[in-house]
Amino acid sequence: MAHEVPDIALNNGVELPSIGLGVFQTPPDETRSAVAAALDTGYRHIDTAAAYGNEREVGEAVHTSKGGRAAVFLETKVWISDYGYDKTLHAFGKSAGKLGVDQIDLLTLHQALPSDFGKTVAAYRALETLLKDGKVRAIGVSNFMVEHLTNLLAEAEIVPAVNQIELHPYFQQPDVQAFNAEHGIVTQAWSPIGGITFYREGKHTSTLEDPVIAKIAESRSKSPAQVMLRWHLQEGRSVIPKSTKPHRIAENFDVFGFELTADEVAAIDGLDTGKRGGPEPDAITLESFGREIPEA
Repeated sequence: MAHEVPDIALNNGVELPSIGLGVFQTPPDETRSAVAAALDTGYRHIDTAAAYGNEREVGEAVHTSKGGRAAVFLETKVWISDYGYDKTLHAFGKSAGKLGVDQIDLLTLHQALPSDFGKTVAAYRALETLLKDGKVRAIGVSNFMVEHLTNLLAEAEIVPAVNQIELHPYFQQPDVQAFNAEHGIVTQAWSPIGGITFYREGKHTSTLEDPVIAKIAESRSKSPAQVMLRWHLQEGRSVIPKSTKPHRIAENFDVFGFELTADEVAAIDGLDTGKRGGPEPDAITLESFGREIPEA
């Protein structure tokens, strides 16, 4: 059953569809069909990144879809190797070229570069210029912790519209969420379902097998994934679940016909382990993570 996806208003008035399809680690050949399936299902928001190596395939699927480019909110990210004012302006050109668009809806910095924060600030200044020039509709950051945000806001003219961070029942980053909220920055959750790589107390269980979540799911005749996505949406977050399977893509989208109770939301809130699954944001350096992003 298709439901109209509610939008989240960003701090500059741009509307972001609250649920999107993520394509992290989706091989280019599978990206085209996953995006096509999502757009057929009713998704209007696709999240990619220069570093994923699949912007071109995202663009192809968007342009050949029923609604075409105009119906889709496109989000992509600049990789750390392209930080610096001029390089970041050029990075926009590379991404726009691969996506086959003149304007990107949301462009973010993929990571902070704590070892060279000056470069991070210069990259963000380039985003501000792109925004003023109408090349992008909104700008943001990804994987920025409170310290990175604080340092950025001290230098920035424009408050980021979005901060995309790892966020699922087992890792909730309440300090980052609170800082985002206080500054009018929308929290966008990557890995919103927690994937299968997150373990509690050393047991190889994932959020999908969590008894608290399973019990709520059973009582609602919903899947654990649907319950987790509903939890994010009720707490006001944007979510970008990834899948390449059409039935999962459709299931992840069918999260608007039910509501969790305050007790159920609180029970899921209580599952936080404080254990990060992705890389430590402070460990991101050009030496370890730098890679050449090809030209369009």
